Amino acid sequence: MRDETAPSSSALPPGLMIAAPGSGAGKTTVTLGLLRAFRDEGLSVQPYKNGPDYIDPAFHRVAAGRLSCNLDGWSMGAPLIAALIRQAAGADLALAEASMGLFDGTSAAGAAGNGSGAGMARLLGWPVVLVLDVRAQAQSAAATALGFAHHPDAPPLAGVILNHIASPRHATLIRREMARLGLTVLGALPRRPDLALPERHLGLVQAGEHPDLDGAIAGFAALLRENADLGAIRAAARPTLAADPGPLPRPPAQRIALAQDMAFAFTYPHLIAGWRAAGAEILPFSPLADEPPPDADLVWLPGGYPELHAGRLAAATTFRAGLCRHAETRPVHGECGGYMVLGEALVDAQGHRHAMTGLLGLVTSFERRRLHLGYRRAELLAPMPGHEAGAALRGHEFHYSTILEQPDAPLARVTDAEGHPVPETGSRRGLVTGSFFHLVA
Repeated sequence: MRDETAPSSSALPPGLMIAAPGSGAGKTTVTLGLLRAFRDEGLSVQPYKNGPDYIDPAFHRVAAGRLSCNLDGWSMGAPLIAALIRQAAGADLALAEASMGLFDGTSAAGAAGNGSGAGMARLLGWPVVLVLDVRAQAQSAAATALGFAHHPDAPPLAGVILNHIASPRHATLIRREMARLGLTVLGALPRRPDLALPERHLGLVQAGEHPDLDGAIAGFAALLRENADLGAIRAAARPTLAADPGPLPRPPAQRIALAQDMAFAFTYPHLIAGWRAAGAEILPFSPLADEPPPDADLVWLPGGYPELHAGRLAAATTFRAGLCRHAETRPVHGECGGYMVLGEALVDAQGHRHAMTGLLGLVTSFERRRLHLGYRRAELLAPMPGHEAGAALRGHEFHYSTILEQPDAPLARVTDAEGHPVPETGSRRGLVTGSFFHLVA
């Protein structure tokens, strides 16, 4: 999809953070609906996703017609965040979708916060629109909103959007209690199970897999237009505070062969933008289509869902042969799913073992799923593309696979946000490196 051209003005627009008490309340539905509804009114809206999420930004881009990217207070410093906020220059409004609950983050602060939506909203000066799932409650929803408004770390609360309203009486009961407590209701959305987005184990299915994503987003926009006060929501946005911008991430090579298909789709937009801004050439190819990597200085295999395509990847002999030829003289790096494909084998959820490329000795299994989730700090024990040994990198890990064998030399000393060691150290063999952590900065 082509990004719409932003106006030429360099001024930063006012912004809002769309948040909720927890996951599953309807943040994504509301965010996508607002992005499209404002766009339909002729406004240019810049979307963001707070936190290390690599799925939602693709949905944002379809809804807004502008590239969305991640903002993260733990793994990014304020200068990088400011550089990414400059992407909104010339837009009429900026909307960020929070991750998990508004105050959810790590207990150990990073360079610009603990990763929570509240922290990012305070950093940028943006009020919060709180989405409340009001199923199985009425007046108690106002007590929840009041607690979020008066938390000691709370950014300003612009108002609430009530989601999953059962009837007009249900909405009236909640609105009256909200008004009594001095809280603004910006919308009351009726229950619409037909508008739910399909999910899988890492969250929503990818944007490219949805059978009619544009139609679904149009439905969300109609829901917001009919049941929310768009004028009041826009008026609640406040000017953006931003530090002096720093540089975007540097490219790890000049010519980068980047795997891109349904098995390799998890790349952070700000990384690719930084690579291109520095003059790197990105050469996409599809392992699932059995394409060999193009001639390049580096092959980069991002994360994704190789476990859903293990049989096809095992049969992709042209891809495997081309990758192995490249690895004889030039570097290859894989993240998470890409790391698994660089390994010896992948055991799928049914217990079937599939041969992978064998460039590393890693063997992983989905037969017994176990969640690995959280921020990661990696101190490199050896060079990896774009970084020297000893470099301290920040990223995020999110997968359900289990390591059965990890025989190669470790790539890094990896800890969680609190400094506790984790066993997923990554691997290196010759010019091939891989890790379970997704590099953020």
